[in-house]
Amino acid sequence: MRYRTTLDSQVFAFDDLRQVMAFASPARSGDYLAGIGAATAQQRMAARHVLAETPLKQFLSEALIPYEEDNITRLIIDDHDAAAFAPVGHLTVGDFRNWLLSEPASTEVLAALAPGLTPEMAAAVSKLMRNQDLIAVARKCRVVTRFRDTIGLPGHLAVRLQPNHPTDDLRGIAASMLDGLLMGAGDAVIGINPVTDSVQHLGDLLRMLDEVIQRFEVPTQSCVLTHVTHALKLVESGAPVDLVFQSIGGTEKTNRSFGVTPELLDEAHAAAQSLARGTVGNNLMYFETGQGSALSADANFGVDQQTCEARAYALARRYQPLLINTVVGFIGPEYLYDGKQIIRAGLEDHFCGKLLGLPLGCDVCYTNHAEADQDDMDTLLVLLGTAGINFIMGVPGADDVMLNYQSTSFHDALFLRESLGLKRAPEFEAWLQRMQITDGTGRLQAPSSNPLLADMRSLKALT
Repeated sequence: MRYRTTLDSQVFAFDDLRQVMAFASPARSGDYLAGIGAATAQQRMAARHVLAETPLKQFLSEALIPYEEDNITRLIIDDHDAAAFAPVGHLTVGDFRNWLLSEPASTEVLAALAPGLTPEMAAAVSKLMRNQDLIAVARKCRVVTRFRDTIGLPGHLAVRLQPNHPTDDLRGIAASMLDGLLMGAGDAVIGINPVTDSVQHLGDLLRMLDEVIQRFEVPTQSCVLTHVTHALKLVESGAPVDLVFQSIGGTEKTNRSFGVTPELLDEAHAAAQSLARGTVGNNLMYFETGQGSALSADANFGVDQQTCEARAYALARRYQPLLINTVVGFIGPEYLYDGKQIIRAGLEDHFCGKLLGLPLGCDVCYTNHAEADQDDMDTLLVLLGTAGINFIMGVPGADDVMLNYQSTSFHDALFLRESLGLKRAPEFEAWLQRMQITDGTGRLQAPSSNPLLADMRSLKALT
């Protein structure tokens, strides 16, 4: 179906809804690399005019990637909740944007609407929004998940403690973990990106994390971010698996490049559920995504990178995950060129994920060859904190010495919590106070007397 509009006496024509979506996107390097970005600002604005007049229900009849060719499209269409969609089914994309910003679109109403929205609808409306619009709507969307603590409550911010090491040295990992806990980080997860995929070594890492959690009764969860097939082997071997991790994308071909299918994720989800290791809930999947992954796998099929990213969330919400994390600047400047593009992408991803009912976090990050710096990350950090992000990363010194990229530090989390009045997960906050790491107000105390630091023998025993 072709689309046309007239803008300043000039006629603009678009081949199909997929092209309208691509041309309506804010400028970013990945779409230009794919040859699908708008050629001019006028063409971009014309596409937005067309998009604003497009009925939301059009996305149910005109698939951007054919139903017969892509299992993510089939998942989106087959799982669509028509009853939940009905209250907004008569709206155009432009009307939907205005409604989302209105008072009737409350937290409770948006939660009920989420199953009725497709990722393409969320992506479409985001293209008509300013940054402040993305923040205002996302702030109203609350998604709460639980495993050993409660993440996503209003006025709270969790942190993934990321104690990576370039050689997986247990002493180095343990030292970074201790540093993070003493800085009040780790309520989202203590998660390691391992250097090796040896199942025996992965099990050693999990057992070390689990010993710390069990010995000190830390109300958090651990994860070694390895492929889902390794997670299955670890469960079979009796390793203490809390969360199952996997990188996912928004097309079937992208996921096959990751070596993953919905059926494989179903199997891993069921295996981890059988362990029943959660204490306050059973949300146990951890997914990571990022704009540009579909294009880097030659698997975007002419769909813009932000819409591909939103489509990944359809696969994620099938499993009611504890955490989903957009690693926004990690893939590089080929996809998000500079700080401006990274900031916009982070706000888009958070908005789309929350609107679709997912517990979105963000790795506020960049690679050293991007046109970005830590000031850009500070800006995105504050914007996402204002928007109600569920969690961010806590990396020693904000510099990941294993993955070689720049992220956010334990100190950045302290800054954000203090500046915006955000609390840690309640179970984790209570533990920090019991361990005398924080006082009754959540502020860090002098570390000389807390039991975690006093028992330094535990660090030796673990390593």
